[in-house]
Amino acid sequence: PFLSDLAVSLISLIFVIYCFKKKNYSYFRNKYFYFFLLFWSYLILNSLFINYNIESLATSIFYLRYGVFIIGISSLLKVDDKFIRYFFYCIFICFTILILDGFFQYFTGKNILGWENSSRTSSFFGEERILGSYLSRLWPIFFGLSIFIFLKKSKLFYFLILIFILSEALIFLSGDRTAFLYINLSAIFVILLSKKLLKLRLFTLFSSIILLFIISLINPTAKERVFDKTLNQMNIGEKKEGNEIYIFSKQHTHHYLTGYKMFKENKMFGVGVKNFRNLCNNDIYRVSKLSCSTHPHNYYIQILAETGIIGFIFLIIILLYFCKFILMHLYLFFKGKYYFNDFEICILSGIIIYLWPFVPTGSFFNNWLNIIMIINLPFLIWIRQYKKIDI
Repeated sequence: PFLSDLAVSLISLIFVIYCFKKKNYSYFRNKYFYFFLLFWSYLILNSLFINYNIESLATSIFYLRYGVFIIGISSLLKVDDKFIRYFFYCIFICFTILILDGFFQYFTGKNILGWENSSRTSSFFGEERILGSYLSRLWPIFFGLSIFIFLKKSKLFYFLILIFILSEALIFLSGDRTAFLYINLSAIFVILLSKKLLKLRLFTLFSSIILLFIISLINPTAKERVFDKTLNQMNIGEKKEGNEIYIFSKQHTHHYLTGYKMFKENKMFGVGVKNFRNLCNNDIYRVSKLSCSTHPHNYYIQILAETGIIGFIFLIIILLYFCKFILMHLYLFFKGKYYFNDFEICILSGIIIYLWPFVPTGSFFNNWLNIIMIINLPFLIWIRQYKKIDI
């Protein structure tokens, strides 16, 4: 998180300095950035006047860097196409290393540095346990860039197919249930909406499923966590207790109910940015001893609870905006035409998993989660505006 946040902050700062030096502010004159500025301004006002605390205000003020970063990278792509190749090789190296180390840790109990596999395979992420999240969130853009750069069948392209299959399997073996849902959601999106990737995506998906079936026969640990534990936590598995069914788990359910109570009592403005953690134990919001956490583990409930209806409107506008263009693509798809090319569909699948409302999530204001999502946007802007090609 520190290195990625440092990179985003430095890139944003350097880009702003460049614009001031050249006296060129045209990059920021577009409706998308104006919309972002409105949301950013609201976050600052919310932090100043709704349950003020310094952490909330700092989060809101520095949120600006995400918008500047998106414009900075999309502008860099416009003037230097080589950047896209450099970025691809960075992801390729990361995926290759994590796959080798992740499988080694899964089967031996330790990774190549000797870090033990306590309960879930996490490779070099250690106790952070975000291996599955990292792979699943970067998988769509990695897949898209691979097709874009190696569309002509080179030897490396066949090696990439192996990387796709193994990384999908490793996401499951990491025990990250949300990540496993994400990778399958993005797969369905690409399979249904792409022009030329149907066979390739089906092949990688089913190959990884077969591999997982074989591994599960040898070591069922991951299968037990992803399926059996999930059913038991929802109270619909073999260890069912009582008649109550939970949303993902009892703990998640009580987080959601606490967030909903916060929204009910503060409908217009919420309880303040990043204030869920500070107020969840208040009697007026508390559901049980499971109510409290740093965030309610769902973006939509968090935005409702912390920023109210006004903040929620911004999120819904973004969701509806993407849905509008996906519906346009579907409309043309049934006529044998395509609004988006296949590279854009891959990028969009990485954005959709972030906007998907029915899944446990991290915090909406988490630096790392924001960065790994917005990295998709500069490539989407670049391919839509500057690179009119059919992929």
